[in-house]
Amino acid sequence: MITKRIIPCLDVRDGRVVKGVNFEGLADVSSPVSLAEYYSKNGADELVFYDITASAEGRRLFTDILTEVASKIFIPLTVGGGINTLDDFERVLGCGADKVSVNSGAIRNPSLISEAAKRYGDQCVVISADVKRVDGTFRVFAKGGRENTGMEAISWIRHCVDLGAGEVVLNSIDTDGVKGGFDLEMLAAVCDAVSVPVIASGGAGKMEDFITLFGTLPKVDAGLAASIFHFGEVKISDLKKEMKKAGIPARLV
Repeated sequence: MITKRIIPCLDVRDGRVVKGVNFEGLADVSSPVSLAEYYSKNGADELVFYDITASAEGRRLFTDILTEVASKIFIPLTVGGGINTLDDFERVLGCGADKVSVNSGAIRNPSLISEAAKRYGDQCVVISADVKRVDGTFRVFAKGGRENTGMEAISWIRHCVDLGAGEVVLNSIDTDGVKGGFDLEMLAAVCDAVSVPVIASGGAGKMEDFITLFGTLPKVDAGLAASIFHFGEVKISDLKKEMKKAGIPARLV
């Protein structure tokens, strides 16, 4: 089993980190710069920065805050929100991002994935899929979980990987912020469909949820969470010690 990554997620709106439940009811948490610096120093393997309203508001991502965040951390940084063109890739990478996450922009223009992969390499392109069950089927949602595209999620994710996405972040809207555990059924379906790294997002409420995730689905490469880290409910260093005890490889600080 390869070393499993633990990744805090900064959902940023109007320059502040926010968190909600099922993608709704967003509440203010903290400054993205101070949180990012804290995580970089305290065991996070990577960091994800989402400008969560950029796509819905039809604007470009906040680059000033992103540049400051990138300058304060020493771990890989994935950035998403309002990524619609190769110029957006260029701008975000120029601010210090290591990987770029696309969702709504790829739904509108799937060739963005292949074009970006050719220019920057597959490892730089992350497909972030916001997925929810609708009438028993996994459906892809756009614009921060606000718009049902009607597309079946597993085939869409497989198509994105075929186009050149080198990593998948699966955001389960059904389990987001609920803290009842990761969406193992949805994750298993994605892991069976693709051969690139899969990051689980949505549902972590306690350390045991990560142990269950990696123990049940060894193909999952990383666990991503927000509120349990932001509010100090789980310390990443403690989580990794528990992972080691459970025989799950983790990078200790």
